[in-house]
Amino acid sequence: MALCLKQVFNKDKTFRPRKKFEPGTQRFELYKKAQASLKSGLDLKAVVQLPPGESINDWIAVHVVDFFNRINLIYGTMSEYCTERSCPIMSGGLKYEYRWQDDSKYKKPTKLSAPQYMCMLMDWIEMLINNEDIFPTRIGVPFPKQFQQVCTKILTRLFRVFVHVYIHHFDSIINMGAEAHVNTCYKHFYYFIREFSLIDHRELEPLVRMLQ
Repeated sequence: MALCLKQVFNKDKTFRPRKKFEPGTQRFELYKKAQASLKSGLDLKAVVQLPPGESINDWIAVHVVDFFNRINLIYGTMSEYCTERSCPIMSGGLKYEYRWQDDSKYKKPTKLSAPQYMCMLMDWIEMLINNEDIFPTRIGVPFPKQFQQVCTKILTRLFRVFVHVYIHHFDSIINMGAEAHVNTCYKHFYYFIREFSLIDHRELEPLVRMLQ
């Protein structure tokens, strides 16, 4: 899937530089193991399972960063179709609207256009995954107690990117001939968050028909 995504999507249109794992680290080895499983054609339900003897927090960290990179690539490529005019509200159809809130500029849930929301989201995730206090990379440095809570919030918001893309821009994905690759990326994401119960089931409702 990784190779297909690079072939189908324009890697120059990612929102942010790709976060990479340092060669020689445990996180890098786990990343290679996960990528090898993906490319081997194994069932995605099996691919997401924690390898024997590995740390669950390391496994989650690797996938959070990888999903950030992949979803960044998908949205960055089709962002020309997602404009202030076409998407004045960050939504998933008429029923679901997503407002932005953070601990700095937007302390209350605030209505933003989809492009604004995406920019805020990618900035926010990049800040978190580059924060050594939250995503430690040094050997022997433990993850913080709230690590999985932070990852749940990141993955919940990344899921909303899938919601918006599927409901509002899937025609563009089809026109690019990329629907199979987006679907595979989404299924990988979905099986992972379900395997470790990382997103509240209510958040999944906008795409529940597709899941069925």
